[in-house]
Amino acid sequence: MRWNRITTATAVSAAVAMSLVACGGGPKATPGGSGGNSDGATAEFNAAVGKVFKPSDKKGGTLRMAISENWDSTDPGDTYYGLSWDLVRNYVRPLMTFKVAPGAEGAKPVPDLAEAPGVPSDNAKTWTYKIRKGVKFEDGTPVTSKDVKYGVARSLDKATLPSGPTYFNDFLLDVPKGFSVYKDKTLAGVAKAIETPDDQTIVFHLNKPFASFDYFAQLPSTAAVPQAKDTGAKYKEHPVSTGPYKFETYDQNKGFTLARNDQYDAATDPDSGRRALPDKISVAFNVNGTDIDNRLIAGDLDVDIAGTGVQPETQAKILADPKLKANADNVPASRLNFTVLNSDVPPLNNVHCRKAVLYAADHEGYQRAYGGPIGGDIATNLMPPLVTGAKKFDDYGFETDKNGNVEKAKAELKECGQPNGFDVNISYRSDRGKEKAVAEVLQQSLKKAGINLTTKPYPTGDYTKLYAGKPDFAKANKLGLIVYSWGADWGDGFGFLSQIVDSRTIRATGGNTNLGIRIPEVDQMIDKALQTTDEAARNEIWAGVDKKVMDEAGVLPGTWAKGLLYRPETLANVFSNDGQNMYDYAGIGLALK
Repeated sequence: MRWNRITTATAVSAAVAMSLVACGGGPKATPGGSGGNSDGATAEFNAAVGKVFKPSDKKGGTLRMAISENWDSTDPGDTYYGLSWDLVRNYVRPLMTFKVAPGAEGAKPVPDLAEAPGVPSDNAKTWTYKIRKGVKFEDGTPVTSKDVKYGVARSLDKATLPSGPTYFNDFLLDVPKGFSVYKDKTLAGVAKAIETPDDQTIVFHLNKPFASFDYFAQLPSTAAVPQAKDTGAKYKEHPVSTGPYKFETYDQNKGFTLARNDQYDAATDPDSGRRALPDKISVAFNVNGTDIDNRLIAGDLDVDIAGTGVQPETQAKILADPKLKANADNVPASRLNFTVLNSDVPPLNNVHCRKAVLYAADHEGYQRAYGGPIGGDIATNLMPPLVTGAKKFDDYGFETDKNGNVEKAKAELKECGQPNGFDVNISYRSDRGKEKAVAEVLQQSLKKAGINLTTKPYPTGDYTKLYAGKPDFAKANKLGLIVYSWGADWGDGFGFLSQIVDSRTIRATGGNTNLGIRIPEVDQMIDKALQTTDEAARNEIWAGVDKKVMDEAGVLPGTWAKGLLYRPETLANVFSNDGQNMYDYAGIGLALK
């Protein structure tokens, strides 16, 4: 799952977006206050980490959110940002969903649009779900299994909707290459893959067993979409709601607002834990990151929707002030901040040249770019500790040589035939100050070994669609190092690793999350893991995948992430959980008088 932290914007865009936020109408708060609240809750550091701070069931007000650029899409079939998967549950309902609850409870998939978890058959190659009765679209039309089938089928078109995960592309049975609902309007191409024998039943047929299909069923792409209302790439401007909120306004440059959906019936939603407390939700785009932090502290904004932490200068300010710190949460995440070593770009097609990068890198500097220890621990391999079955190992001595080992790097350069070093480009997302800092840290540390990096910033919204995630562009522009961040789609080895290391997920059309790792042995190990029913044995295989990628120096791990989130006194019923790794946007409310 992609994770979003956006830090800069033009002054004009920021001013426009800030004005959108300011009109939200949420409650005001005294900046930086702590101590007793009106309902008896006491503000303290980490008060909302894995538990509910200021519990409330009061409805009303406008929840004001902002972000410093934008993200891939609000379309449930075309999104892969963690913040988006968190928010999307407010306006659409997938078959299953992560429970709206604090801590580990929030990482459990529970029935949403479906009546119950999926029923497997044929050795877990067939999965059947029953759709709840009484669920309606925002126009009052009943939701049927055919609408769910269409929602999944449209997400397969990676030319029109490039940004979502490829799980259904990879696992559904006999889907033609290049399938598109816009070319095959009868959906004949998915006739074998998805059946709808009646309006309440949907059956998925897979090309190989997958025992954890309920995790697929919680993807936003299983949300119902009425075929007659589908506008393709423009659907993001008004996804048709089945959730408690619907789109009221949308401006691709300014943001959008969600208002209550009067066709939503909470009686059809007994399991998800959704609270739907605010009357409205406003999201502003293109707000400067530091301005977002300042407005949070001032009580003029409620949530930084990116959910990965305040800016470095704000972090220092918060940690130094006990009153501000009492309103902050250091939320751990099953997320890795890392840099891909793109094997498509010479001389990084040689493993020893890749190893030279790993040895020359300043790991402490990488950590510092994300705010030091409060922003995360130095990562020595891929899988974060929160992932089930993760094993820590440090074969390259990152913790011993925290600032790099130039001698070992130069030895590897000799092995790869580049004794004097080489020149290559490093890309990062232009609006993310932390990624820019990473690029600069690596530029300085690798230069000591003779590896010269030229920085190449690209916009977040198209980073994987058109630039770093588009193989021909990345190769032609010599993007040998690609700065990135990745959070687990769910908390096991498959949910974390498959979309970033399986070479078969790489598409020529772009929108990739595997940004250049092509290791045939890894693909074989993934297939073996999928066929292994014993959990302990399966976890060992995933640990082996991690080890193999590191042996081949496919990735420079940076940090296992934490985020310092600021929790304004304007908020109520606020908590983080292991499913979202940030505040849960389907449970949060406002501290109303």
